[in-house]
Amino acid sequence: MNYTFNNDIPIYLQIAEIITKDISSEKLKPGSKLPSVREYALKLKANPNTVSRALFILEQKKLIYTDRTNGKYVTNNLEIIKEYRRDAFEKKIDDFFEITKRKSNIG
Repeated sequence: MNYTFNNDIPIYLQIAEIITKDISSEKLKPGSKLPSVREYALKLKANPNTVSRALFILEQKKLIYTDRTNGKYVTNNLEIIKEYRRDAFEKKIDDFFEITKRKSNIG
């Protein structure tokens, strides 16, 4: 995975967004085990503490949960996943209209 992080946005938020997209697109299936913090850190070329912070945010959003002895898992709550999928779709629509609006004002 080669990710280029935007310096204007905290990296932990960008990592949380990457994992959220993987969950909402079902690249990470409901109930599936997530890679460890170290594995994510290596894949993303990020500090493990930064990855932990991103995972903490996802846990607060109920997209993932921790099984104390076995690691972190994607939620099995399909309603939560659908909500994030819907939000991502709406954001893409908003972005599309914003780009279209800017292009129509150019010339």
